[in-house]
Amino acid sequence: MPRHKSPPRRRMLRATVAHTARTSPSFVTLTLQGPDLADFEPMGVDQSCRLFFRRDGQQELAMPTASHNGWLAQFMLMRPAVRPWVRLYTVRAFRPEACELDIEFVLHGDHADVGPASAFASHARPGDPVGLFPEGIGYLPTPTAQSQLLVGDESALPALLSILEQSPPELTGDAYLEVPIGRDIRPVAAPAGVTVHWLPREDHAAVPGQLALKTVTSSWKLLPGQRIYCWVAGESGLPTGLRRHLVKDQGVPKSDVSFLGYWRHGKSSHG
Repeated sequence: MPRHKSPPRRRMLRATVAHTARTSPSFVTLTLQGPDLADFEPMGVDQSCRLFFRRDGQQELAMPTASHNGWLAQFMLMRPAVRPWVRLYTVRAFRPEACELDIEFVLHGDHADVGPASAFASHARPGDPVGLFPEGIGYLPTPTAQSQLLVGDESALPALLSILEQSPPELTGDAYLEVPIGRDIRPVAAPAGVTVHWLPREDHAAVPGQLALKTVTSSWKLLPGQRIYCWVAGESGLPTGLRRHLVKDQGVPKSDVSFLGYWRHGKSSHG
């Protein structure tokens, strides 16, 4: 089965920040609004989009115009003075009747090495311009799966919460959610048959995702004869390491594992 599904059609969309809300100490939600969002076509619970936002000193938000993967070539050919930042984010909620869309950001404090997206989210104000380019979905459950294993670090939390909130009530399985600190734990509207395991790191020096990787590899076991679907996302070490364990050590078929590396520790994105 495919591990990713792309939108049938898409185009660059413009919007502005409508308001912000601090979800917990490590998370903030930005609500984006604009008439272009009437053309946003939701595909699934973990749908992602490219988010464009201004660099420091830029007055206008310049964006590529391509409605296909050629946007990246256009982006790289833009003059550095006008090229914006771009990052990949999960759509947390979409309200078509209001042309509103929510994106939840992880905040990394006030350290000198804080990323541009975290800095943007921390200081965003109503009216700030943003651009969006819809991407696809990676949550594609195996039709014959009897249960699900869902694992992610804080960068995957918005997608994980959306999956749990919109899953059918008969879903069973386990969800492991790693977050920076205990105060980031929040109520989850998960199906009754899904056990939610919160994993607060409480260690600012630890690599995100490694606590979840260690916990799942040491405590989760595939039952004899069980057919399971696994969705794992976050810092690349988590999905690649856990997929290897599930396939080689637990005997889960590769086709039953969706793994998404959202970012790499110590390395910045091309944008």
